[in-house]
Amino acid sequence: MRQLQISIFVVSLFTVFMPCNATAQKLTPLTAGYTALSYDQLPAWVAKEAGLFEKNGLDVQLVYFTGGTTGLLALIAGDVAISQNAGPEVVNLYLRDYDVTFVAGGSVTLDYWLMARPDIKTAEQLRGGSVAISRFGSVSDFIARFALQRIGLIPRKDVTIVQLGTTTDRLAAMATNRVEATVLNPPTMFMAQKNGLNLIADVSQLGLAFQHNGVVTTRKLIRENPDLVRRYVRAHVEAVHRIKTDREMTLKVVTKYMRVTDREAMDKSYDRYIPENKLPRKQYPTLPGIETVLKTIDTSKSKAIKPEDIVDDQFVRQLDQTGFTDNLYKR
Repeated sequence: MRQLQISIFVVSLFTVFMPCNATAQKLTPLTAGYTALSYDQLPAWVAKEAGLFEKNGLDVQLVYFTGGTTGLLALIAGDVAISQNAGPEVVNLYLRDYDVTFVAGGSVTLDYWLMARPDIKTAEQLRGGSVAISRFGSVSDFIARFALQRIGLIPRKDVTIVQLGTTTDRLAAMATNRVEATVLNPPTMFMAQKNGLNLIADVSQLGLAFQHNGVVTTRKLIRENPDLVRRYVRAHVEAVHRIKTDREMTLKVVTKYMRVTDREAMDKSYDRYIPENKLPRKQYPTLPGIETVLKTIDTSKSKAIKPEDIVDDQFVRQLDQTGFTDNLYKR
């Protein structure tokens, strides 16, 4: 009898301390949104394709939204639990009293070019013309205005900002001379340059702290199901590690989601994406980057808000303080 009790005790200990085997348990369903076809969305794609969500007990369905604001509105409506979004979209909705918060940083700098039609070679030639963006209040809107100001042009006065939708839609508008320029990121900017578009301003060289595409959810979900958010963030951090250490797998994922086959453009984009100053191992949202967005909006309400109000870094901090993140890179 005593031997039986000892055996049960040992089995119980083994059950408690054994690693989680997601395949042996029922996966928790979760819908997450991504809001662009760009390298900045890679963590969600790689987590999905590498089985990292399943490893963390999640059955994640990824949904594509053609614009950051649209994705966030789906988050607020409860249609998705997680959304990958950039600072301007998140801050703008937070200022309108919506429940949105960053839980992981994703990419924390900008890597965009302001590009013009083949017949436009200088910034001055943009005067009186128009620049296409996806949606007002989106990251492309923010970047276009920032770039124009840095090259001496005043948005809306010197150059019209036109809301046109996806990158494909904007490039089509340039091809038909409806607009003079747009902002593009890797790998599209490299392919566009090959096709004759001119680089007017390299935003990455203009000097700007910026919170780009990170992991966004609601404080309501964090309160009601913190373990769900914790597991998603852990998979996200593992995906960042996989991206940094497995070029070929990452580029296969790019090909699948972006349908890009230009290897030169893909390699250039990968090399620009993985540096620590853009895609940090420790995925804290960038407070100075959110401060940049708040200063740009510059209203009485935005002045009363601190970057910390729009961030909950407890899950990233737990992974950091327990050594989980550092240990990924020691394997």
